[in-house]
Amino acid sequence: MTSDDEPARADEVSAATLLAYATAAVLLVGWFLYGWLVQRQGFVASVGESAGAGFALLLAVSVVGTVRRSRR
Repeated sequence: MTSDDEPARADEVSAATLLAYATAAVLLVGWFLYGWLVQRQGFVASVGESAGAGFALLLAVSVVGTVRRSRR
């Protein structure tokens, strides 16, 4: 039995998950810089493109998480 002060073991995030999130963040920033500085898109277009890619990635993570939780 756990108390309210102790975090539940199932809610902990693994090191691999944190590494994946950090990698995705670096890739999104890189995608933004590539579009803005290399392709010479506008700043707003680059932000929008990176944000769209980030939201699509969040949607994919959400769907995978939902499928994994439904199997338990």
